[in-house]
Amino acid sequence: MRASPSDLTGRARLREAALRLFAQRGFAATSARAVAAEAGLSPALVMHHFGSKEGLRAAVDEEVLARIGAALRERDPSGGDLMGALGEVSARMFGADPVLRGYLRRVLQEDSPASAALFGRLLEGARTELERLIAAEGGRTDADLEWAPFQMLCLIVGPLLLEPVMQPNLDRPMFDAQVLAHRSAANQRLLRLGLFGVDPSTDAPDTATPARRR
Repeated sequence: MRASPSDLTGRARLREAALRLFAQRGFAATSARAVAAEAGLSPALVMHHFGSKEGLRAAVDEEVLARIGAALRERDPSGGDLMGALGEVSARMFGADPVLRGYLRRVLQEDSPASAALFGRLLEGARTELERLIAAEGGRTDADLEWAPFQMLCLIVGPLLLEPVMQPNLDRPMFDAQVLAHRSAANQRLLRLGLFGVDPSTDAPDTATPARRR
């Protein structure tokens, strides 16, 4: 359970306020003074705790990555289904947190070194998860290991980035729990058949080649 604002330190209150405002307005359109007002604190504390607005943004990025990492560490690969557990965690985390979705949508659509750096951190996480998935599938895959992490990440963050234009083309809220479960299952099927070339519900022979690092 996330702490209430009154339970947070001044530094954490500023970081949480920045997360909300950056998600709503974007980084460039949000002043340090606006963040301080949102947090109910003095603007001088932004400089005191973070050194600059860019330092505040870096702290927000670290918090976002920490939340994603914590969610992944808490996953429960029931029955050994690591891919299913990963899909369930991703769906639950983004579905339950519109501020996190909004922040990632804003920052990843910026043309800035900071946005590229955040994407790079997410990409490294995708590579790590892909290695675990390949190991769970017996260490064999037909995937292009240079592009597979990008493909995995696009399946996860694509709906966050495209939510404003995807939603009008759907008849239910795209982050509704049942819609998330359906999309997660479809993504897992695409990844499993596309990356590993075998449907676990059949007795198809394993013709994939051993995984190779790029």
